[in-house]
Amino acid sequence: MTETEVEKLKLMIVDDELDNLDLLYRTFRRDFQVFKANHALSALDILEKEGEMAVIISDQRMPEMNGTEFLSRTVERFPDTIRILLTGFTDVEDLVDAINSGQVFKYITKPWNPERLKLLVEQATETYRLVKQRTQELRRSLRRESLFNEVTTAIRESLDYGNMLQKIVATIGQTFDATCCLLIPVEGDRLTNDKFSYQDANSSILNFAFEHSLFEKVVETRHYQLNQETFEGNPCNYLVVPLTYQQQLLAVLALYQVGRDALWPDEDIKLITGVADQAALALFQAKLYQRLQEKQEQIRAELEVARQIQNNLLRQSLPEIKDAKLQACCYPAREVGGDFFEVFVHPKGDLWLAVGDVSGKGVPAALFMASAISVLRRELSQETPAEPHTIVQNLNHALCNDLISNNCFITLVLACYTPTTGELVYANAGHIYPLLWSHQATSSQQPNYLKVRGIPLGILPTWQAPSGRALLSSGDTLLLASDGITEATVSNELLKCENIDDNSLTGTHSMLNQEGLWQLLQTEPQPLSLNHLLARIQANNQVQEDDQTILSLEVL
Repeated sequence: MTETEVEKLKLMIVDDELDNLDLLYRTFRRDFQVFKANHALSALDILEKEGEMAVIISDQRMPEMNGTEFLSRTVERFPDTIRILLTGFTDVEDLVDAINSGQVFKYITKPWNPERLKLLVEQATETYRLVKQRTQELRRSLRRESLFNEVTTAIRESLDYGNMLQKIVATIGQTFDATCCLLIPVEGDRLTNDKFSYQDANSSILNFAFEHSLFEKVVETRHYQLNQETFEGNPCNYLVVPLTYQQQLLAVLALYQVGRDALWPDEDIKLITGVADQAALALFQAKLYQRLQEKQEQIRAELEVARQIQNNLLRQSLPEIKDAKLQACCYPAREVGGDFFEVFVHPKGDLWLAVGDVSGKGVPAALFMASAISVLRRELSQETPAEPHTIVQNLNHALCNDLISNNCFITLVLACYTPTTGELVYANAGHIYPLLWSHQATSSQQPNYLKVRGIPLGILPTWQAPSGRALLSSGDTLLLASDGITEATVSNELLKCENIDDNSLTGTHSMLNQEGLWQLLQTEPQPLSLNHLLARIQANNQVQEDDQTILSLEVL
C-alpha cells in the first residue's frame, strides 16, 4: 500500500445488489479506500475491524436489516461519519425518520445520477474533514485546559517552592506517559544542583542516564531540544523544554520515553511548552513569595535584635529614692518604637525625669529615639547640669538638622525634682501636659496641668521656651505620659463619662484624652499601679495604634 493510499479517506458502500456494489466501488476506488459489504451485518463486522469511515453509502432496502436501521447503529460509536442513503420513492416515510434523527446526511434516489452522486460525496467529504478538524481542535483545547487545570491545582496545593517543583514534574510526567521526568532549577543562567524527578511506577528501568548536554543547550538557546537515542537496547526519546517567564529562565524540564519508536508529535510538544510557560509563571510567583518570606524572616530577626537593644537603652531598674516612689512603663506599637523615658539621679541629689515621643513609628522613630536618649544622658551627666529649658535647647541644636531633613520631630517633657526642697522645674517641647495632683484632693477637683510649653524639637533651628516650676509635697503625684495613652480608643463604659453630656458621644468607644485619663486615675485602687492602669486601657484598646509610655513620681 502506497503512502498516497494511506492518506485516502475511508468510504464504505453497503448494497445487497452486487451490480450496484461493483458500480459504486469502481466509481470511488481512485479517491478513497473503499470497503464494500453486501448486507448490513457484514458491514458492521468491517466497521468493528477497520474503525471509523469518512462516508458510508447504504442502500435502504436490504434483507435482515434495512439501511436506516443499519446507519442508526453506527451513530453512537462513529458520530463524525457522514451517512448517505440510497432509496426508492416508496421509502419516503423511513427516510424522513432517518433524516430527522440525524442518521442521514443526504439521500439519493435510485436510479442515481453518477455525477450527482459524486458531487454529493464530495460535499460529504468536505463536511467530514471540517467536522474532524473542529473536533480535533476542540479535543486539543479540552486537553490543554484539562492539563492546565491539573497543573494549576497541583501548584495551588503546593506548600512551598520545592514542593511546587516536585508537583510540576510529577503532573507533567504522568500526563504525557513519560518513563521518567527531571526538572532542574536555574539560577543566574546556570543549572543548580537541585533536582526534582518523577519515574513511572510500572517502569523497570533503574539508574536512567540523563543527557546533561541537552540541559546545557536549552540553557544556552532558550529553546526546546528533541532527540532520540538507544538506552539498554531500547529507543529512548528525549524532550527538554525551558521554563521561562519574562525572558528569565527559571528551570529546565526533561521528559524521557523509553521503548517507543516515534518521537513526540508536534501537538504534544506545543502542549508541553504551553504548560511549561504556565508553570514558569507560577514558579516565578512562588520564588518571589519565597524570597519575600525569607526577607520578612530576616527583618523579623533583625527587628527582634533591635527591640532588645532599644529595650536595653531604657532603664531596666528604677533607682530607689528616699521618700519617693518611681514607676515607668513603655510599650511600643511595633517591634521597636519612638517613645522613651529617662530616670536619672544626679550625684548632687537631683532626680531627672523625661518622657519623649518621636513622630512616626517603627525603625526610623527608634533611631531618633536612641539618638535623643544618648544626647540627653550626655547633658544630664554634666557636673552641673543646666536648667531643663537649656537642656532642651541643646537637644534641639544637636538633633535639629537630622530631624528636619527626615521630616520628623520629637515631643519631650523634661523635669528636675530636688527632694530636699520639693521643687520641680520642667521644660515641655510640644508634649502633652504633665499631671500633678494630691491624694488629699477631693474627687471633684481637677489635677494641676503643668501648661508651660514650647514647640516640639526639630521644628525650628532654635528652640525657645521658659522652664515651668511647681512645688511638690507629701502625697503629691506627678504623671508624665505619651499621646499613645491619651489617644487610645476605649469603651464609653470604662470612662463612665459622669461630667460629659451623653449626647456628645457617638458609638460605643471614644478617645481617652487627658480628661478620661484623669477619670481612670481617680478610680484606680491605691497604691497606684501603672501596670494595672495600662492593663485597663489596653483591654479596651484591642489594636495598639501608637507607642504607649507612662512615668510617675509619688512623693511619700
